[in-house]
Amino acid sequence: MHKMNNRKALAEGSVRVDLLGGTLDLNPINLILPNVVTLNLATSLKARVSVSEIDFDGVEIVSKDYNSTDRFHSKDFTEDHFQKGFFGNLTFIAHLLNLFGLHSRVRLELESGSPPGAGLGGSSAMGVTCYSALSQFLGIEYNRIEAIQKVNSIEARILDCGPAGYQDYYPAMFGGVLGLIPSPGRVHVEQLYTDELKMVLESHLTLVYSQETRLSGINNWEVYKAFFNKDQAVRAGLAEIANLSHRALLAIQNKHYTELIPLIALEGEERRKLFPGILTPSMQELYRELKSLGNHFGMKICGAGGGGCFLITHSPGDKKLIETLIDKFHMKKLEFSVEKPL
Repeated sequence: MHKMNNRKALAEGSVRVDLLGGTLDLNPINLILPNVVTLNLATSLKARVSVSEIDFDGVEIVSKDYNSTDRFHSKDFTEDHFQKGFFGNLTFIAHLLNLFGLHSRVRLELESGSPPGAGLGGSSAMGVTCYSALSQFLGIEYNRIEAIQKVNSIEARILDCGPAGYQDYYPAMFGGVLGLIPSPGRVHVEQLYTDELKMVLESHLTLVYSQETRLSGINNWEVYKAFFNKDQAVRAGLAEIANLSHRALLAIQNKHYTELIPLIALEGEERRKLFPGILTPSMQELYRELKSLGNHFGMKICGAGGGGCFLITHSPGDKKLIETLIDKFHMKKLEFSVEKPL
């Protein structure tokens, strides 16, 4: 019998909250519009992956999100099976195992750290976290940027609706508050974290899960197509999102942190115009009630084209009022803190 050496690995990576500039992280829109930057932050909500060795000619995948345990034999890892969706909900993980040539004697335990369809990039964070755990398990050193590029390519293949945006992977790998600035062939990662910025963001933003699942990638594709069909309204909308994101980057760089919060709300407004139906009826109702309480309140949907989560922008003293309103609409506040840089 083959001797077990009990190798183990454990990795975790932050799920992100996008602040401004989603949809701009699509090639080549990111190079066509001027002043493109995508701003996001790493949260204390974590994707977690553990890898261990088992005595089985295949892989065992335990998903806490799906409350499932699945086993696949080593002979199951064929291109025909990948083409035909044989691995179901675990296709992404199966692709990552295949990338490393790990088809047997492996057990994975997975937890995404994000509600399904939340628009927090949970699957992408899971992808790079899994890449990190598998590298560690095999004793392979890796480059963070190369890992992101590989996982992004796999996810684009699985989504099968055009290019996959790149912003979701970076917070899991870099932590902190990030400015992602594109140039041909690379994305410059500007680490913007300060303790003061962390405090401002945590006191002025409330993250809410509507408990409604949304697939924001599909909406993204509609905008992507319209952009290249030269739809002037879409081009103008994305150009304004780029403008707001650039202004927000300057506000952070100059430590004018309080200017940032209204810009996040304005980006949310622009995104509402760009993506019809980005707000569900219950979100729209909550938004109207918010605005009736004061113009300083804002709403920013998470996920480029609208996920199940959204940010409410507010003054620090409004937190109790916000919590009451969330309860009234049977939604859920997701507690989070901004993680420090890795």
